[in-house]
Amino acid sequence: MAHYLVHPSQQRLPYQSVEDYLSNIQNFKIIESTLREGEQFANAFFNTDFGLEYIELTSPVASEQSRIDCETICKLGLKSKILTHVRCNLEDAKAAVATGVDGVDLVIGISSFLREHSHGKDMAAITKLLSKSLTMLRGIEVRFSSEDSFRSDLVDLLSLYKAVDAIGVDRVGVADTVGCATPRQVFELPSLSPLMLDGFYSPTNSHNDTECAIANAYAALEAGATHIDTSVLGIGERNGITARGGLLARMIVSSPDYVRSRYQLSQLKDLENLAAESVEINIPFNNLSRASGWNAIKSRSQQLGLSMSDDQYKILTAKIKQMADIRPLAIDDTDSIIRAHHHELENPA
Repeated sequence: MAHYLVHPSQQRLPYQSVEDYLSNIQNFKIIESTLREGEQFANAFFNTDFGLEYIELTSPVASEQSRIDCETICKLGLKSKILTHVRCNLEDAKAAVATGVDGVDLVIGISSFLREHSHGKDMAAITKLLSKSLTMLRGIEVRFSSEDSFRSDLVDLLSLYKAVDAIGVDRVGVADTVGCATPRQVFELPSLSPLMLDGFYSPTNSHNDTECAIANAYAALEAGATHIDTSVLGIGERNGITARGGLLARMIVSSPDYVRSRYQLSQLKDLENLAAESVEINIPFNNLSRASGWNAIKSRSQQLGLSMSDDQYKILTAKIKQMADIRPLAIDDTDSIIRAHHHELENPA
C-alpha cells in the first residue's frame, strides 16, 4: 500500500488532496512585487513586519528616481531580502549590483513574438548575452526567468535553462507574461526539465488576464515551485498578478500551520486598505479579506478616515440599505452618505 506524505495539520481537512513528493505547499516563499508591478507605489509604503521573505523593486535603470529608491531601500537594513528586476544586458546588471541589492531577477523573452517584436535577438545571441550578464552578477542571489514562457518554443526554453544551469544561477523561473497559462500547463512544465525537478523551479509573476493567477500559483507550488511573486490586491500591469491575500487564502486551507507561523495575517487588511488609499482605488467587492454587511461599511468609513462606534456603523448601514432599495448606489454615493452621517454625528443640531 502506498504511503502518502500528508502534513499532520492537514489530516483533519475533509477535502485534502493527496500530495506527491514534489509539492512545496508546506515550504514556499513570497516575493512582494508591489513596488515593481505597481510602479506608482514607489515610496508610498512597504512593511516587512508581515513576514515577507523578499521585496522586489523596479529596475534601477528605469529612471534616476528608481535608482535612488533602490539604493535607499537597500540601506534600511530590512529583514526582507531586496531584489530588483532587470533585463538581460550588461548595463542593467552593473546598475543592479551598484545599488547594493541582495539579489537580481534577470529576464529576457525567448518567444517568437518577443524575439521578432521586442529585442530582435536569436537564441544564440540570447545565450551569449545571458552568459555575460550572469558573470557580472556573481556574488549575489540570481534568478533567471524566461519572459512569455508559455508562448515560447519548448525546445528553446529547456535549452536555455540548460545553458543557465551550466553558467550557474540560484533558481530558474517561468513567467506567464500575458496570463494565458492554465493550472495544468503550469503543473506539467517542471516534469519536462531535470533542472526544475532538482529544485530550481521558481515561477515569476503569473498575470491574471484570464483569472488564473492564484490557481496557477498554487499549481506551481504543487509541482515543486519554491517562490511566488505577489502584489497587494494583485496590482500590476493590465489587470494584475497574483494577489497576496488571495494566495494566502488558498494556502491557509492547505497549509494552515505553515502560513500562520510565517505571515502576520492580522496585518493583511490594513496593508490592503493602505495600498488602495495610496493609489486611489476601491478594494474589489470580492476581495478575500473584505468584510460584508455593517463591517463593510465600517471598513469603508475607516478608509475615508471617519471613526464611529459599532452601533453608529449599524445605523449607518441601515440607512445605506434603505437608500439602495430606492435606487442603485455607486461607491461615490455610498461615500457621500457615510460622510453626511459622520458630519451629523460630529455636529448635532
